[in-house]
Amino acid sequence: MFDAYRSHGAGTLRAEHDGTPVTLSGWVARRRDHGGVAFIDLRDASGVVQVVADPTQSAALEAAHDLRSEYVVKVTGAVRVRPEGMRNPALETGDVEVAATEVEVLAAAETPPFAIEDRIDVDETLRLQYRYLDLRRPQMAEALRLRSRVTSIMRRVMEEHGFLDIETPILTRSTPEGARDFLVPSRLQSGNVYALPQSPQLFKQLLMVAGMDRYYQIARCFRDEDLRADRQPEFTQLDVEASFVVEEDIYTLVEGLLTTLWRECLGEDIPTPFPRLPYAEAMRRYGSDKPDTRFGLEILDLNETFKATEVGVFRGALDAGGSVLAIRLPDAADMTRRNLDDLQEWAKGRGAKGLAWAMVEASELRSPLTKFMSEAEVEGLLAVTGAQPGDALFFAAGETRFSQELLGALRGHLARQRGLIPEGRWDFLWITEPPVVEWNADEERWDAVHHPFTAPTEASLARLEEAPGEATARAYDVVLNGVELGGGSIRIHRRDVQSRVFRLLGIDDEQAESKFGFLLKGLSYGAPPHGGIAFGLDRMIMLMAGMGSIRDVMAFPKTASGGDPMTGAPSPADAEQLREVGLRPLPPPAKG
Repeated sequence: MFDAYRSHGAGTLRAEHDGTPVTLSGWVARRRDHGGVAFIDLRDASGVVQVVADPTQSAALEAAHDLRSEYVVKVTGAVRVRPEGMRNPALETGDVEVAATEVEVLAAAETPPFAIEDRIDVDETLRLQYRYLDLRRPQMAEALRLRSRVTSIMRRVMEEHGFLDIETPILTRSTPEGARDFLVPSRLQSGNVYALPQSPQLFKQLLMVAGMDRYYQIARCFRDEDLRADRQPEFTQLDVEASFVVEEDIYTLVEGLLTTLWRECLGEDIPTPFPRLPYAEAMRRYGSDKPDTRFGLEILDLNETFKATEVGVFRGALDAGGSVLAIRLPDAADMTRRNLDDLQEWAKGRGAKGLAWAMVEASELRSPLTKFMSEAEVEGLLAVTGAQPGDALFFAAGETRFSQELLGALRGHLARQRGLIPEGRWDFLWITEPPVVEWNADEERWDAVHHPFTAPTEASLARLEEAPGEATARAYDVVLNGVELGGGSIRIHRRDVQSRVFRLLGIDDEQAESKFGFLLKGLSYGAPPHGGIAFGLDRMIMLMAGMGSIRDVMAFPKTASGGDPMTGAPSPADAEQLREVGLRPLPPPAKG
């Protein structure tokens, strides 16, 4: 099959193929001339092999002399084992070479704008402009092959568990889910717009109402939001929903899926069950709802230690109902005053007024704050933190949530800076029972922490309106090495409960009917208890491949500004196209 241009993949040849006639086709990765003999490194999707054209085959040698990097060629010849001392252990095909009898140029190539090899220092915009060349690099090609293996295994595992692969609409209506929608004007219904889905959330819930029971989809999703290394305007997620399930069912399914992926793709055996950490405990110990647990530096509560303190910054925090927190950095005796000043600036860059510190020395606690501390407070501080000579302590005092998040970020910053994160370790865990809502002080309203369709716990539901800030949700996130892989929840399946949550979020009955009437109507016709989860596929592949950005594991990603340097998207539409959908061109920006 497909053997008109090749009988073997270039990267598949081994010593056991010695003497085998072959036809290969691919790209010239490199060409070298030595003493009248031409050596060609021929690359295709399977790898690289050395081709040799020598004077015994004059036509092949003549053709080889004219080759340049990235020419597409067809080579006919025979495999032979390389002589001792000439083998290349850096190549999987390094024990053999192909003696060419014929070399045919299938397509010439211009000189590439950057080298087609790994470990290049090239501006990312240039790489994206010539993405089809960037993807020829082995590291990039391997990332896409890994992505393909992952999605294939996902499909197999989901179907083994009886899940149906069902597509949901790409053109739908705008239903707020926390980010801006991409809008598509309608030509046939002038003045109206479609929205591209931020997720298939409502459709998959309605599939449960429809009795589909177990659904999955590798879904394209769209969010018009500011971009970062792990965000794109269009992305892919594994979307899962099932009826008549509780949290334990989702945990078991997900752990089985992830351990299968890591075993079959990376050769890693991940122990189960994954640890579970309630949201409140994660914030208290790590200052994050997606903590990296590969290292310590846990947050310590000093409220009791300093309850009667005269340290001004601590006293002010406690009197305002906040907290005094700290982390201990072991073996920090090498930290200089410049290092400490840099951490002050780092903290200010995150909105803090500064970062209090103390160095534990053999006979004293050295800090700008110690002159305000009593002897009992110093003793209590050392006892609570377990600090030893040579350790450093860093403090955050203020509003509790802000202080937790500041020290949560600091523990990651220090761990990276000081090489405390172990290599090759995969720490999975579940974060459970987050709040249902959080107070938005700027807009003076309650916002959903997950989304408005997440079920509160039974205990929280009884006091939802009375104490919304204390309500916890039947929600869960799976976290790996400080990165959220996926999140989900048990959903609200009763219309009356869904209406209560909408009202709590400031969505009155009229607004709810306008925005979510189709969902509420569906819940009126007998919805089963159901729940699910969604995984960011791009983010997962990024971690598995050891890449630093999801753009490196997507075939054709956008830049940080949302543009595509290769195609020029987004681009202007002509006036006629705009008129057809009821729009008109914007006037050119004023000069000066």
